[in-house]
Amino acid sequence: MKFKPVYIYGILLIAVIAVIIIATNQRNEKIAAIEDIANKEMPQDDVHKNIGKEGQMPHGQVKVSEEVKKKMEELKAAVDASPNDTSKIREYADFLLAAHKPDESIPYYEMILKKDPKRKDIRFSLTFIYYNKGELDKAEEETNKILAIDKNDSMAKYNLGAIEATRGNNEKARQIWNKLIQEDPKSESAELARNALTMLK
Repeated sequence: MKFKPVYIYGILLIAVIAVIIIATNQRNEKIAAIEDIANKEMPQDDVHKNIGKEGQMPHGQVKVSEEVKKKMEELKAAVDASPNDTSKIREYADFLLAAHKPDESIPYYEMILKKDPKRKDIRFSLTFIYYNKGELDKAEEETNKILAIDKNDSMAKYNLGAIEATRGNNEKARQIWNKLIQEDPKSESAELARNALTMLK
């Protein structure tokens, strides 16, 4: 029995996030910390647990906490003051992404790529965004650009398989993942591929 693409997407999303969004452990911790700030004021009771699904908040409450908004304004001001500082641009783009504003983060990631098109870390971030938005052609395009920079990047190879599986192209995904496992059997990406292969029918 074949999985439908929607089911493959749900099953593989955790693994894809693990590969795509991680550039370094430090960045992981930073994003987690930002999300903690964004969520810490939201009670998890029956009244609040579904808030945000439609972008609505009761009694005119602001969706993003004041603390997050203040930090966002500080980071934006830093970028405006130093528009050539890619580390500041990256920090602001990462913050926007972690604050569930992926569309707003894209132009800032692209600003970095205009200065240095070979930044794989930035292209992984864009792949993650496009994948989650369901824009699989764009996710594939970014992944292929990563492989043009480094043809041996196992994370990018895994992501190509995930994109194909999400499209419902199970056989193509299987071929990509099996090749990855053969070429780089001890990598984390190969382990993810092994796990993903068990979910394909």
